[in-house]
Amino acid sequence: MNLWKNTATLDHLVPELLDTVDVAEAEIAVIGGKPLDLSSMPNLKAIFKCGVGVDNIPFEEAEKRSIEVILPSDQTKRYIFEETANFAVHLIIQALYRDLGSIEKWEKKQRPFLGDYKVLILGQGNIGKQVADKLNPLVSVSTYDPLQNSEHELEKLFKQSDVISLHIPLNEHTVSFVDEEKLSWMKDGATLVNTARGPIVNENALYNEIKNERLFAAFDVFWDEPYNGILSEYHPDCFFMTPHVASNCSTFLANLASDFYSLIKE
Repeated sequence: MNLWKNTATLDHLVPELLDTVDVAEAEIAVIGGKPLDLSSMPNLKAIFKCGVGVDNIPFEEAEKRSIEVILPSDQTKRYIFEETANFAVHLIIQALYRDLGSIEKWEKKQRPFLGDYKVLILGQGNIGKQVADKLNPLVSVSTYDPLQNSEHELEKLFKQSDVISLHIPLNEHTVSFVDEEKLSWMKDGATLVNTARGPIVNENALYNEIKNERLFAAFDVFWDEPYNGILSEYHPDCFFMTPHVASNCSTFLANLASDFYSLIKE
């Protein structure tokens, strides 16, 4: 099988991916989160996705051309979901302990008791629900899901939250879901955490809030990756960035490689 890729996710575990063909010769495409143009792949037989986000997969066109779409196995998904939830919790706690004082001046700043902080988990799917469950013993947790709640509830939840963590999928209804208006609802000094998809947030609106020193953010996902956009100038102090690594634990990757080898042996 002729392999083509647009991600280096499995390069260290799958030697076959170190020598791939041109896009026009591809029979199996190994993809990450970047867009995929099937029109340039006349010989494609299968798409192997290195993750659970499917917003970049052209399902209708793949079905018309009888191109098989292979997503991670249930076991691999379990590691993706839990490790992404763990990483989101890490970013949330890091945000709440952001301003501790100074080593140079040996200055100790007082802070609220951790349990008094309010955290909103936006999205209650496989990852968001785990984030809420993991945080519940530590902070005051509120949840919102577009499929379960009315959007009229959002303003109050945004206004009361110290951290808002995003866990909704990217689709035509959620592009710029967190827009200028919703960001304006956030309290001064609050933090927006995003381990879902960058375009869920309006980039320019967030830039204006951070430039005006009103909000903070911690993002693992971006509008373009690698990200060198307008918000990068504020890393790490006001816009903390990690390179799309939320699920990137060795156990997930080993299981993903096993999924891939099961595909090419068929």
